[in-house]
Amino acid sequence: MTAPPPPPPAPAPAAPAPLPAASRLPRPFLAVVGYTLRACLPARRWWGVLLPCLGAVLFGWLATLPDVSTARAFAAVAEQGLFGLVLPLTCLVIGDAVLGADLRAGTFPYTWLSPVPFPTIVVGRWLGGWLVALATLTPALVLATVVAGVPEGAGPMAVAAATGSAAYIGLFVMLGVLARRAAVWSLAVVFLGERLLGGVLSAIAQISPMWEAQQVYARLADDAGGARLLRDGTPNGWGAVVRLALILVVTLALASWRVAHLRPSAGDE
Repeated sequence: MTAPPPPPPAPAPAAPAPLPAASRLPRPFLAVVGYTLRACLPARRWWGVLLPCLGAVLFGWLATLPDVSTARAFAAVAEQGLFGLVLPLTCLVIGDAVLGADLRAGTFPYTWLSPVPFPTIVVGRWLGGWLVALATLTPALVLATVVAGVPEGAGPMAVAAATGSAAYIGLFVMLGVLARRAAVWSLAVVFLGERLLGGVLSAIAQISPMWEAQQVYARLADDAGGARLLRDGTPNGWGAVVRLALILVVTLALASWRVAHLRPSAGDE
């Protein structure tokens, strides 16, 4: 009697179908940027961003009031109002929101414990903040030049605002992870370090986003009275753009190093 034939081999399991593009997980960097835009800028923070932007337009309007040449009046308004107040204060609100406020609130450990490299977290948070500045602060400063009657300064102002805000947000992100009371330290850096000491010491002005952003506009807007803002002993024009890029790289590198050595705990707010 012959043995029954062996059963046919079981078919190999079919390979799982690839996930549709819409359901795939985003790359970590894009996820960090998206989270920053959604969660780190609540409504009260947006008011803190939009009010200085409105102030920038009002500063531009003030340049039309004095009984002096438009270019000279706008140079004074740009130095004291736009670069001296609006740019640093708006970037402080954004830069503190994207990382420092998260640490103080005690919600940063959820990001810190995720399987995402620390430099990716820092750069992604910075980029989310910079995108907000590009969408709000930069158009406001450009509009201020138009309202002031200096439309030829719009292009240079856009370059100065974009590069200055990039360096400033990097600086405030770094302070957010280095100092416990980051907002207080940031105000001290702006008003005591940049405005007071930077006003008399070129060595400080050379590493100041405020002064370097102003020098970007000063050289690129010669036809719009920018030459009145030129300062000896500091890079200007595209040289100032390079200096702002170096400030950005250094601050983000320091912030990444500090985040890697953090031990996040419950917040104090």
